[in-house]
Amino acid sequence: MIRILSIALLLVLCSSTWARDTNTVLVETLAKSSTTWTGAPLPAYATGTPEVTVLKITLPPGVALPMHQHPFMNAGILLSGELTVYAETGEIKHLKAGEALIELVNAWHYGANEGDVPAEILVVYAGIAGEPVSIRKDATSPGH
Repeated sequence: MIRILSIALLLVLCSSTWARDTNTVLVETLAKSSTTWTGAPLPAYATGTPEVTVLKITLPPGVALPMHQHPFMNAGILLSGELTVYAETGEIKHLKAGEALIELVNAWHYGANEGDVPAEILVVYAGIAGEPVSIRKDATSPGH
């Protein structure tokens, strides 16, 4: 995890150098925060063996995920379509393709595709080996 964060920091620090040459890599920060999209502070990193999980989730039009929560920090980017995220506390976040999101941690929420095309979201979880990245509210079995 530290190695991944170090590489990401190096990329951000070097982005201004890369941007001088139009034939090389450009780095764009899509999201950077110490809080979730509702403004809640992110928790400290969990202890245990780090495990990064990358999921591409596709929601067909009119489909909603079940109410769930994540025990670890994660962030996503909506690749295509539209997605509305609902927190159990009443907050709502509307996303369009290309927008990033710092997800809720240990808070019930769900996403719904209320659009006409599939919504594809790429999510990166900073978890612990052997632990689920999602937990459904209405079931004892883990999600994703």
